[in-house]
This record gives sequence, C-alpha cells and structure tokens, in this order.
Amino acid sequence: MQIVVDKLLTRYDRSGKGKSIILLHGWADQAGGLATLSSILADRYEVITPDLPGFGGSEIPVGAWGLDDFAAFVEHLLQKLGVLDVYAYIGHSNGGAIAVRGLGSGQLKADKLVLLSSAGIRDNDSKRAAVIKSVAKTGKLLAAPLPASIQSKLRRTLYRKAGSDMLTAEHMSPTFKRIVADDVQAEAGRLKLPTLLVYGENDQTTPPAFGRRFQQLIKNSSLKIIPSAGHYVHRDQPAAVIKVVEEFLA
Repeated sequence: MQIVVDKLLTRYDRSGKGKSIILLHGWADQAGGLATLSSILADRYEVITPDLPGFGGSEIPVGAWGLDDFAAFVEHLLQKLGVLDVYAYIGHSNGGAIAVRGLGSGQLKADKLVLLSSAGIRDNDSKRAAVIKSVAKTGKLLAAPLPASIQSKLRRTLYRKAGSDMLTAEHMSPTFKRIVADDVQAEAGRLKLPTLLVYGENDQTTPPAFGRRFQQLIKNSSLKIIPSAGHYVHRDQPAAVIKVVEEFLA
C-alpha cells in the first residue's frame, strides 16, 4: 500500500485486526525485514510496518534528517491512517532509536515498547562519528581527480575501514551522519511505559551493553539476551524473539 506523508510517497504494510502495533525497521532495511514478526503478530493485532523515508519503496527525504524528523514522520503517517491509539511500538536498531526519541519527547504515545537491538547509545560512537566525518572529507579530496566509478569504490573502501554502515545506503549519507551522532539516553530516562529490550548475544553493532544501559535508564524495563544471535536478532533466532515478544505484549 502507498500513501503520501510529508510530501513523500510512502510504502507500508497493514494487516490484522485488534490493538495497533507499529513496527519500525533499522537503517538500510525495510518493512520486509520484519515480515516474519509482523505476520505472527497480525494473528492477534493490527500491525502497521512502513518503509521509512529513503528505504524500500518510500521516497528519499529532502536534506539530512535526524531522529526527530523520523519520529514526526511516524506521527504524521499514523494521523493519515487514522490510527488514534497505539498499543505498542516495536523498533529494530535505528527504528528503536526513533521510537525512544518520539516516545521520550512526547511526540509519540503507546502503552508498551519493544526494542530489538536498539541503537541510540552514542557514548562510544562520538569518536566513530568523528572518524566517519574525517573519512568522508578525506575520501572526497582523494577521489576528486578520479573517474566516477573509481570514486565510488574508494569511498566504499574507506567507509568499510571506518566501520561505517553508510556504505549500505550511500544515498542517505547526509542523514546517516546526523543519525550516528544522535543520542537518545535523555529520552530513554523519561520513559515510564513497560519496555522489553531484546539483544543478540553476538551483536557487534549494538552490543548487549547497549541493552544493559537502556535497562538502567528505562525504569519499567526488562532485558532478554538471545543466545547465538547477532544484530538482526529477530532473523537469527525468530522463534525465541517471537516467544518473548508475544509474552510481553500479552
């Protein structure tokens, strides 16, 4: 399905009946990445999963967006869809950071929150953000005299060495530079709604330490570390994740 939100053609999935659950995918992913979880939950709930702006079938936003822009987009999407009450937000990685920012600022409202390998803890990312900015500048200078195809390969090599996910969505690089420096710990500390934190034991992108930090910040929260799972915990161990999520929502 498609709808225009904030002048952006937006693709989204909507299925099931009952209380509304909003699924927000991570960076460089799309609604389809949460399809298994969505299909199970749709047996008991109404599930809405958008392709966030710039990903999947949704248009690329103009300018560099931050978490506040994405949270506002989600708010406006739900207004257009006529969703007045949200039972729960489920956010993976950057989708989790968007949910925390929106709920913590009061822009979004819900009864419950599920964070899957959520990003938004930037204490350890400040140096990484500086490296990415430096790499971007260096790469541009080095690549200037080279053909376009070689410029692209050089940028990808530099970003890979910097440990940047920008190379997976180069068309959104200005937004990525804002997102990677956007911390949500202050908003997490203001959350009072029941929150389930789910992290993969082997996640190197948003490690279990992020989950423990969120657990300290969010008063009414519980943490589940899923064995033998990485950053895409809901894909690596779908049965285990679905079990804890369904129990929490019920």
